[in-house]
Amino acid sequence: MVIAIGFEGSANKIGVGIVRDGDVLANERETYITPPGQGFLPKETAQHHRSRVLDILKRALGISGISPAEIDVVCYTKGPGMAPPLLAVAIVARTIAQIWNKPILGVNHCIGHIEMGRLITQAVNPTVLYVSGGNTQIISYACKRYRIFGETIDIAIGNCLDRFARIIHLSNDPSPGYNIEQMAKGGKNYVPLPYSVKGMDMSFSGILSFLEQKARPKNKQRKAQDKIDGQEKWSDEDLCFSLQETLFAMLVETTERAMAHTGSSEVLIVGGVGCNLRLQEMMGIMCEERGAKLFATDERFCIDNGVMIAHAGWEMFRSGTRMGWNDSTITQRFRTDEVEVTWRDD
Repeated sequence: MVIAIGFEGSANKIGVGIVRDGDVLANERETYITPPGQGFLPKETAQHHRSRVLDILKRALGISGISPAEIDVVCYTKGPGMAPPLLAVAIVARTIAQIWNKPILGVNHCIGHIEMGRLITQAVNPTVLYVSGGNTQIISYACKRYRIFGETIDIAIGNCLDRFARIIHLSNDPSPGYNIEQMAKGGKNYVPLPYSVKGMDMSFSGILSFLEQKARPKNKQRKAQDKIDGQEKWSDEDLCFSLQETLFAMLVETTERAMAHTGSSEVLIVGGVGCNLRLQEMMGIMCEERGAKLFATDERFCIDNGVMIAHAGWEMFRSGTRMGWNDSTITQRFRTDEVEVTWRDD
């Protein structure tokens, strides 16, 4: 029986999770929320994580009923992510490991999402769509690696949604993507947007620039726009609706192509954007047409959390993976396919 504790802090969420042989004992998390129209900066995010991590750790230990002496391994997010928040949490994990005299393991953030999704949904060997604020990848497992079949060539889909939310001054509470999803439900007119799929890869920055021109004509710019268009033909709700429909169609297309290539009959959506019910609905339609199964989780596990790091670390630890103390650093750009998957049998 192995008990692992995980620390996650690669972006604006700080979380601590504890697992015991696949059972989630604690999953405590807090989010750094900025005012509408503002993103979260690395320095301020790291300060938030430093100020909250010990309270969250105490809560996790209390809820789990586990004492430090019972924990077998301390796990933390090694990367990818924003350097200052990653470093702040890594220092805490290193300190805890020294105080408790426990081994330490650095976990790939993307692998954490995948293994957490597989645990919760019981998907066997799915094509994985990993969509979050910092990453957009289509992944499939083969020969001890999670292979990337397609990805964004510029900004991630979550970053695209967050930046558009800032343009139209949507609240960041509980998240920009969630508020866009709610506004999209009121959209009635589809605004044609650039559709940028390049082979198996996707590009989102051009769509964002195109939308910015349509959303920006307000106050001083409104008169100039009215002269050009006669009258405004779209609302913010229409733009949110159009953005979702276009981005998600791109994801469904490339995911289906990866499924066809690998012969997969399962799709697993992970990452914060994976909570979006419209994305799940569109992917579900594609899966139903192919006779495949769709797996997804709710906000407890698809949004960044400490328990996904604990579980991935648990998988690594019980399969014999160990990390030297000098290797317990961070890697801001840590690719999914760099990790040898020692815990899965081909």
